[in-house]
Amino acid sequence: MTAILPLTLRTAAYNFRDDMRRFILIAVMLIAAFPITAQVRAPRKPANPPPAPRLRDGTPNLGPIEPNKGYWAPQQYQDYAAIADPKEIPYQPWAREIANYRKVETLSRYDPQGFCLPPAGPRMMTTPYPMEIIQLPEQKRILMIFEGGAHVWRIIYMDGRPHPEGDALALTWMGHSVGRWEGDTLVVDTVGFNEGSWIDMGGKPHTDRLHLVERITRTDLYTLGYEATIDDPGAYTAPWKVRFDITWDPSGEIQEYICQENNLWKDRFR
Repeated sequence: MTAILPLTLRTAAYNFRDDMRRFILIAVMLIAAFPITAQVRAPRKPANPPPAPRLRDGTPNLGPIEPNKGYWAPQQYQDYAAIADPKEIPYQPWAREIANYRKVETLSRYDPQGFCLPPAGPRMMTTPYPMEIIQLPEQKRILMIFEGGAHVWRIIYMDGRPHPEGDALALTWMGHSVGRWEGDTLVVDTVGFNEGSWIDMGGKPHTDRLHLVERITRTDLYTLGYEATIDDPGAYTAPWKVRFDITWDPSGEIQEYICQENNLWKDRFR
């Protein structure tokens, strides 16, 4: 039937099918990477939220105020260009080229997080699954637990230790994090990242020279202010920042979520 259609109609039909294939491909990628049933939606904040809570020692409480109740509900930002400072991200030429290739040419089909590999740095804070911060002052460390992605956790050492140096610094997905308080702001300094993760879903790269500094402040009960400085001279000509807020859900409970189960991403793009 196609053979007897006028050329212009056949061309239009082919273009329509190509557009539909691209649309379906993008939809499948997003669903595979972020199953709809597991995503969270932040509740509406009250007009006059209560003040930020504190622990018994006066330290800002970055977690629940009731036992086993509540979590942070991150919002997804697929491309950090929308929240970056400066707006023009200072790429090295090779980093700009690979970011464009990942985002435009391959539609992010090779995103490591789509294959259930861990996100790192600020991307963990913009994956739309519940997240909890657990403070252990007596053990001098803070844990961050993430329901989604690869079901990962972070350890932030609060005992004043330095980063390991040389061969003692193992390159890992999460890096090596040490923290300190500056007033009511938790400052987390992280180095030692491997190069396996992307900075965002748009495919921004980083190297093992990435030095990440995060500033986390609970400004009221419902608001966690987050700022990250991305300093990677291997991929960028200058440091750049992202800033956003995360909302508290006082009635939420973190559930088990295993990314590797029923993951369609790896099967679609062999």
